[in-house]
Amino acid sequence: MPDVRFAAIKCQGFGAEGITVHPRPDERHIRYRDVYEIRDVITTEFNIEGNPEEQFIRLVHDVRPDQVTLVPDAHDAVTSNAGWDTRASLSFLTDVIAGFHEKGIRTSIFTGTDPEVIEYAARTGTDRIELYTEPYASMYHAGRDAAVAPFVRAAELAREAGLGINAGHDLDLHNLAWLHANIPWLMEVSIGHALISDALYYGLENTIQMYLRELRRS
Repeated sequence: MPDVRFAAIKCQGFGAEGITVHPRPDERHIRYRDVYEIRDVITTEFNIEGNPEEQFIRLVHDVRPDQVTLVPDAHDAVTSNAGWDTRASLSFLTDVIAGFHEKGIRTSIFTGTDPEVIEYAARTGTDRIELYTEPYASMYHAGRDAAVAPFVRAAELAREAGLGINAGHDLDLHNLAWLHANIPWLMEVSIGHALISDALYYGLENTIQMYLRELRRS
């Protein structure tokens, strides 16, 4: 309770264009066996995100999602709170990404907006980056132009380097459209906590449609 398999089916039926799961070692968000069990009901895009430790890598190789998003979560992290130091982790990420590419799995790595981070992300061979948008969300109400500026610069650098751009973390019905309006070549946004919280008030089907409308109007 809740039944994640049923939830995935309903979310897709309500218009969601992809399903993201984030299995952690303590399985507090989703159990590893749940990831295996929902694979056959995903008819849209399936994205598995997490820290590429041995158990996680084995899971991704077994399940073969459309995309894997690599996140440097510490074991005791409440939620994702930083992107990769791509320069320090270059060799490790390059090897892991090569292994996923051998299985035909598109890769994305979670990053901040520092230009050097974007440069070294491109060197890993990843297909995409996912911009960590908590700083944008935190600054949005104080000044949305200043909040979005570093993300636009990072997205431009990534695009010049041939990388696709995803985004996620603390995006909601208030700040999503402005991000997309300024980075219209965004390929994907991952929204979990805010969407489920909004669904308590508006209902799951209506909430999914509300988020889709925010993206379409921008």
